[in-house]
Amino acid sequence: MPREKEGNRKTKGAPLPIVTTLQKFLKTYEKHCAQTQTSVCPAIKRDLKTSINNEQILSKFVLVRPDDSPPSILPVSLEPLLMTVQDECYMLGREISIWGLQLSNPEVARLASLLESKGHTCPFTTLKLMDCRMDAWSLGRLGTALQFSTLRSLVLDYCKFGNEEIESIFSGLENNQRLRDLSLRFCGLGPQSGPRLGSAVCRSAVRELHLDGNYLQCSGALGLLRPIAEYVEMQGKDQPATAPPDTRNPPQPLQARQRASSALNQIRKPSGAVTVKTTSGKKKRKKGIKKKIKDLTEAGSWLVKLYLADNGIDGKGKEGENSLLEFTQILTRLIRYSTHLQELDLGNNVLGEAAAADILEALRARKTVSILLPNPTCKDFTREQLEDSSNSPHKILMCFLDHQRTVKE
Repeated sequence: MPREKEGNRKTKGAPLPIVTTLQKFLKTYEKHCAQTQTSVCPAIKRDLKTSINNEQILSKFVLVRPDDSPPSILPVSLEPLLMTVQDECYMLGREISIWGLQLSNPEVARLASLLESKGHTCPFTTLKLMDCRMDAWSLGRLGTALQFSTLRSLVLDYCKFGNEEIESIFSGLENNQRLRDLSLRFCGLGPQSGPRLGSAVCRSAVRELHLDGNYLQCSGALGLLRPIAEYVEMQGKDQPATAPPDTRNPPQPLQARQRASSALNQIRKPSGAVTVKTTSGKKKRKKGIKKKIKDLTEAGSWLVKLYLADNGIDGKGKEGENSLLEFTQILTRLIRYSTHLQELDLGNNVLGEAAAADILEALRARKTVSILLPNPTCKDFTREQLEDSSNSPHKILMCFLDHQRTVKE
């Protein structure tokens, strides 16, 4: 027995399979950089070497141009990294983060093709393009790829978009049943972007929406929330949300929602296609169908977290106080009837006393303000405190917003 144990032990000094894989990945990456006449990204090389030394999987790739690199140095490019992922069939990556690069059409085209290959050759579920510059063609190509990708999180913070450019991204959201988190912070979105984004979110599986630092104003925020509020009110009017939603039960995957009417749900049990009878009389489910719909969520309004801080939402726009009043009415309908909403950030927006009172009344219908607080350690107003007349609606709501900012800091 002792000899068998010794024989099962790994040879001392022999590298683990992941070490060999990463060493080969680094060598191939450096080769592609040389072939494309681009620089090796210092962050990629450092992370690879760290993972090799620690004998750990590298699941996150961060591509960034060094701040102190002179113009004479060859640029850092995304293309060699993507070529390496495909050549080495590296399926252990989960996230690509790109900071401050000018992405060319060939780079975006290769990225889009990789995303469209889904799980066959693309392991990535998170894509972050922060402060990146892309032309209209690249954004259109990326938007098309979103419809077929397996991405669950997309971050486009600090990327400045025009109306036509952002439309390409919105089109990729429609009927997207995999993307759960979308971040468009400080993207220069104006009032005209609100209605289009709201319509797209209502036909997607997005649960977290980050829009901090834009300039939607009342009209844009109203256009964003109206289709979402109307959807959840239609779904939940018979059963208003009088209690905090159960965070342990998020929106169910498509295969668990048998009453769904989507076309994708209808392929679950076509005649003779999913289940067959064996000679013993037992039903046997064909393989493959379940895999097809894995990680899918029925398109609809599933917002759990909504961040609208610093968006110029006040009564000072062209529409004046009437627009703020209408926004407040739509927002309170969303709060009352949404069974999923848990966090809402309205920090750095001047809502006023009347709007605060209306929002507070909607919060009372949800029994406690804590459903909108992201951290349980924050001050939580009980029902008794909400009913206490000494605590004005504006005081309670502003304290809530202050705690939202404190948590983020």
